[in-house]
Amino acid sequence: GLKAVAAGMNPMDLKRGIDKAVSAAVDELKNLSKPCADNKAIEQVGTISANSDQTVGKLIADAMEKVGKEGVITVEEGSGLEDQLDVVEGMQFDRGYLSPYFINKPDSGSVELENPYILLVDKKISNIRELLPILESIAKAGKPLLVIAEDVEGEALATLVVNNLRGTVKVATVKAPGFGDRRKSMLQDIAILTNGTVISEEVGMELEKTTLDNLGQAKRVVISKDTTTIIDGVGEKRSIRSRVKQIMQQRDEATSDYDKEKLQER
Repeated sequence: GLKAVAAGMNPMDLKRGIDKAVSAAVDELKNLSKPCADNKAIEQVGTISANSDQTVGKLIADAMEKVGKEGVITVEEGSGLEDQLDVVEGMQFDRGYLSPYFINKPDSGSVELENPYILLVDKKISNIRELLPILESIAKAGKPLLVIAEDVEGEALATLVVNNLRGTVKVATVKAPGFGDRRKSMLQDIAILTNGTVISEEVGMELEKTTLDNLGQAKRVVISKDTTTIIDGVGEKRSIRSRVKQIMQQRDEATSDYDKEKLQER
């Protein structure tokens, strides 16, 4: 490509040609591909991907069977000698940490919080005074805190970073997933999963008056640069199943492909 441009070829013509070739290659790959029809086929694909390790292939197939294609599958180091499969309630969304100074696992470049409280806020947080009461309660409880809000900026973010670095409060912040009404719905999804309450001025709730009883909880949270995974929230199983059923019904009734896709992601 570079040689062609150097020889005088129009770079835009070259780009259009490459785009056409890519599109044709992708279409051909789609035609050649075969969807996995059953659990055995998934096991075979997993085995090949794991350097022909049949044990890992079977674990992958079992995991897919239990969580479905919408589920999130993660791999972690264990303390035992055998591979194990654990299925827990959880969710993952496309939002990462708001500051790299929250990272506590430098090797993986991620944030890991064990048994954290989870504060859900349906607005931007820029004034640290709004957070001080709940931060004091968190410090006394001795547990980490995950803040999920429309945004956390200015002095609020700076103060949280400083407190985290000093070890006063182990904390991390991420933006809430989605936009507008979809963000409100996804915050409510997280609230049901973690048995928390969304702090929203629309329903008369003030951030300054938030207590530990308003916060959600989970067994573990892992935050990378681009994603947040909440594992084993303490929400009631019946409420979680009801919420999933409601979302799937909304997906089936949606008229636009965009809405169907976003509901499927949830």
